[in-house]
Amino acid sequence: MSAQIPEVRSTEELREKWNKPEVISGSEILLRSLVLEGVDTVFGYPGGAVLYIYDALHGFTDFKHILTRHEQGAIHAADGYARASGKAGVCIATSGPGATNLVTGIATAFMDSVPLVVITGNVFSTLIGTDAFQEADITGITMPITKHSYLVRDVEDLPRVIHEAFHIANTGRKGPVLVDIPKDVSAAKTLFTPVTTVNLRGYNPRTVPNKLQLDKLVRAIAVAERPIIIAGGGVIYSGAHEAMFEFVKKTDIPITTTLLGLGCFPSAEDLWMGMPGMHGTYTANNAIQQCDLLINIGARFDDRVTGKLDGFAPKAKIVHIDIDPAEIGKNVSPDIPIVGDVKTVLEMLIPEVGRATKADAWRTTIAQWKQDQPLRYKDSETELKPQWVIEMINETTKGEAIVTTDVGQHQMWAAQYYKFNKPRSWITSGGLGTMGFGFPSAIGAQMAFPERLVVSINGDGGMQMCSQELAICAINNIPVKIVVINNQVLGMVRQWQNLIYEKRYSYTDLGGSPDFVKLAEAYGVKGLRATNKAEANAAWQEALETPGPVLVEFVVPKDENVYPMVTQGSTIDNMLMGDE
Repeated sequence: MSAQIPEVRSTEELREKWNKPEVISGSEILLRSLVLEGVDTVFGYPGGAVLYIYDALHGFTDFKHILTRHEQGAIHAADGYARASGKAGVCIATSGPGATNLVTGIATAFMDSVPLVVITGNVFSTLIGTDAFQEADITGITMPITKHSYLVRDVEDLPRVIHEAFHIANTGRKGPVLVDIPKDVSAAKTLFTPVTTVNLRGYNPRTVPNKLQLDKLVRAIAVAERPIIIAGGGVIYSGAHEAMFEFVKKTDIPITTTLLGLGCFPSAEDLWMGMPGMHGTYTANNAIQQCDLLINIGARFDDRVTGKLDGFAPKAKIVHIDIDPAEIGKNVSPDIPIVGDVKTVLEMLIPEVGRATKADAWRTTIAQWKQDQPLRYKDSETELKPQWVIEMINETTKGEAIVTTDVGQHQMWAAQYYKFNKPRSWITSGGLGTMGFGFPSAIGAQMAFPERLVVSINGDGGMQMCSQELAICAINNIPVKIVVINNQVLGMVRQWQNLIYEKRYSYTDLGGSPDFVKLAEAYGVKGLRATNKAEANAAWQEALETPGPVLVEFVVPKDENVYPMVTQGSTIDNMLMGDE
């Protein structure tokens, strides 16, 4: 039996039920407000400051609450839920250490524009500022890493605050919103009336672009001889993948997708060049450096994509399409800035653009690069290569799984060798690079889609940062297939030490890590291990055929590196290819 999200009655039905005036507590207001926002799953961990909220949760059946084993697990699970579903993820934690344990997860979501509503308890209002037991200024601590935050001082404000929090989190450039509720506010009673409108002065995200700027882009495409598209996570977050496909097909412009943009355009298409940047493909990186028109759609010119900024796309006219005006010109100054929602922009462009007719020779060049310089590695019949493991997982799942990763070499191998054809099927920490993210985010994705196959790919380092969440997979029978690529080292750090720090391997040896099979079994999860191809095929097939959660440890060599690689300070066409 797979994880099941309880059936939730329609919002209209619940509104009808709760439309009559009723005096209830702040905690009950919170729960009802969450249901009215369409929440079906909440991840959390109780404590003193949220005891009234958890008392109200006793016997509450209008959404499912998952008790994680660490607050960091809760917020990463909420993040995974949001990335997979497109809905705002929700988590709850108590004051002080409970709230501060959420900080890394909030920063992870903020960097990657993921909508979260983070609910924290706080001490009684009268104690705020007195250094009371388990008091922390969580709104102050998280101010730089939240889209907005609230400290609710009056229970009567709570329905409005919750409704606004969801609106802010999931509109414009999406992101986390924190709602801090003092214990006396969660206990206080008032007349509850659902809030259905939002009136936020000063918050009006621009979604419709300037038509004159679109006209400039149409003309630029018509005359370009070497155009390319860089598509990022904004394409996925705006639900623009179908419009993206139509735009690319109509213009016939080659496209590269960033780490967070994987899946926004089918990888099987001839025009797809792979991922750009530090571990991008030869084709994508050279195309960026040689193009005369670069159209950035929903990506933020991250340093891992651009490499050395003053040598990035030196021959190109730059177009930047983004819903966040603060991103325009932040890293790369565009010739044609376009502020607006990506889906809206593309839908307005599609009727106006035609095929880039002057780029035929360019398309031939790119096709030749793809043929001559594909991703490659030196396979082995005696050792289990991590790239081969990813290829096996891709082939057996037919690219249809939701794949989450932790951070490191395995993340890059998964991005390179798993072929994504659908949006929201790739979940990874991009901007912050958060170890410990991969496994709990898979739990969140599985709760969003109980019937889909979810594969969590982890390194042996990151797996140990949130391994305690194996417990909730076992208890709730959440059928995530957990992959541990075990090379016994902090692989990406060791790779840098190998290539840049003259093989001075300083504190990257993870010898003494647990037996992951026994660790899984200790939590009640089936554990399997593979050290060669035959064992890998058998173990993975057994994992796929097992209805519940399974952990499979693939033991791989520690000296395998991720290639191509662009070292920091280099232009992105200056790639280490890893050739013998």
